[in-house]
Amino acid sequence: MYKKPIVTAEIGCNHMGDINIAKQMIKIASDFCNADIIKFQKRNPSEILTKEEYNAPHPIPTNSFGKTYGQHREYLEFNVNQHKELMNECKRYGKIYSCSVWDLTSAEEICSISPKIIKIPSACSNYFKLLDYIFGNFKGEIHLSLGMTTAIEREEIVSYFQKKGRNKDLVLYHCISGYPVSFEDISLLEIKKLKEKYKYIVKDIGFSGHHLGIAIDVAAYTLGAGYVERHFTLDRTWKGTDHAASLEPDGLRKLVRNLNATYTSLNYKPKDLLDVELEQKKKLKWNRNLRL
Repeated sequence: MYKKPIVTAEIGCNHMGDINIAKQMIKIASDFCNADIIKFQKRNPSEILTKEEYNAPHPIPTNSFGKTYGQHREYLEFNVNQHKELMNECKRYGKIYSCSVWDLTSAEEICSISPKIIKIPSACSNYFKLLDYIFGNFKGEIHLSLGMTTAIEREEIVSYFQKKGRNKDLVLYHCISGYPVSFEDISLLEIKKLKEKYKYIVKDIGFSGHHLGIAIDVAAYTLGAGYVERHFTLDRTWKGTDHAASLEPDGLRKLVRNLNATYTSLNYKPKDLLDVELEQKKKLKWNRNLRL
């Protein structure tokens, strides 16, 4: 009943605005880590920030790439042609490119390059105008994170996908929006709840984790998350707010390895004694027909 887990390396803005670093991260996530999907983010800062927010200083100045928060966000952005370049780079390695869109301009730009997957981040989960644009201009999968989203809002979102006939393109992600999230706040059983409630309605259920380590992801998969998404960086000490809650290459590689091993082991015995047991039985089993 289990499908092979699909793992997303969420590069996001961890490339620090450098497309060469972004391409290097694609190569490592593909060749070394063997991730299935490689995801970026697209924002138009002047559209999603008020004038006051744009001109305010970054709340953590040491992580800022600009004099203001808006300039910081602008510095981290790639234009649509660069995103197309990154999508082609993913294809070159046989991986799926995906991108989170935070506003209508970004949705328009990313829809124009026709990726297989577009992601709706938790911050935009009930931004219905954004969803409407994507419904009308994009035919692929729509992945949506449920961080900061109430149960009532979640019902409204799923119902809206059903009304528009796009629910079978929808992958819902359990997500707790914190960087990083403590283990007691991860609330993994929400995955089971989502699976029970929506498994016949949506395409699949996923898990987007912002925690430390990789043990929790295996539990998420066994509870029903067919997609597992983790932030990815080449160095957790790099400048930026997402690096601390990200996996470095060896961590992502081990995560993919462990999830695939778990998938392989989730089965029933096909016969009473396996061949490996028969071999050991000859050597080890006490087989005298005696009763003590």
